[in-house]
Amino acid sequence: MVNVTKTYLPDFDDYTRILRRAWDKGWITNNGDLVRELEESLRKYLGVEYLLFTSNGTLALQMSLKALNVTKEVITTAFSYVATTNAILWEHCMPVFADINRNDYCINADEIENLITENTQAILATHVYGLPCNIEKIETIASRYDLKVIYDGAHAFGSHYKNKSLLSYGDISTCSFHATKLFHTGEGGCIICHDQDVYDKLFLIRNFGHKMDDYFCVGINAKNSEMHAALGLSMLPHVRDIIEENRRLFYRYVRRLDHPRLGLLQPEDEKTHNYGYFPVLFEDEATMIKAKNLLEEHSIYPRRYFYPSLNSLPFLEKTNGCPVSEDVSRRILCLPLYFGLAEKDVESITSLVLKVVER
Repeated sequence: MVNVTKTYLPDFDDYTRILRRAWDKGWITNNGDLVRELEESLRKYLGVEYLLFTSNGTLALQMSLKALNVTKEVITTAFSYVATTNAILWEHCMPVFADINRNDYCINADEIENLITENTQAILATHVYGLPCNIEKIETIASRYDLKVIYDGAHAFGSHYKNKSLLSYGDISTCSFHATKLFHTGEGGCIICHDQDVYDKLFLIRNFGHKMDDYFCVGINAKNSEMHAALGLSMLPHVRDIIEENRRLFYRYVRRLDHPRLGLLQPEDEKTHNYGYFPVLFEDEATMIKAKNLLEEHSIYPRRYFYPSLNSLPFLEKTNGCPVSEDVSRRILCLPLYFGLAEKDVESITSLVLKVVER
């Protein structure tokens, strides 16, 4: 069986050797030594000043909105995982959907300004598949209208823009460390900001809003454990090798699937991307479904990532049309891509896809 992704696991002895330090102390949660060491290691790796390790990437998004006092309208992308929209709704804010670019599937920054109202307080955009949003235009608009910028960087670990980590932009950036990501802690995520006051507020929010017996704000339990931190510490030395292996497989796919009836997403600069996903855009939904079904008949399981377009979620009270996102979400399919994927599997996957496309 070949799944769309496979969790990379470091050497078990390396993991337990790190975990033993917490185990021997009997300190396995509540901001232990390993959590703080992982945070410092990630700050250095990403080149950022303020970073907190969280339970997951969704809570990091919710914390972002809370810390920046966002309570009204948030302009966001229609093409992302549902967590992006759910975080906005969970914080009782109103998502206002902008459509996406056809070339990179990120939020169409040219649409943002027309969606701004007197109730708009923030822009929450996703770096889709690890490719950067139009950072300069978003920052210009945000500055002009005094809006906060939050980037959902769930896919962005290891991606760079202008010689900086893609996670270093915006008022706040978040990341997911879910087990399906190229850097993971089993479950987890992080939140990155650039201001001491915001960091202090996030620190409180992550811990129920209090320090010892002093209470300061409404908070939530978004901490993570020493077990998860130990996994992160044992994973981090392998990230560059994982990205390089994914890059090699990515371009093997590209060479094999160079076909006029397939749309392939390629980074403008090979050195800045993390190669976490391999999305393929088919001519129409029917062909995509035929390819998906044929692959599954051969025990290969791709994923409709992302589907549906978020502006069409059934539980929204108010929404608007996003024709590009709606079109792309119906036709796109992510093929298996992960460290350890065999070249023969890439050959089989691409042969089956081409068999459908060339009928």
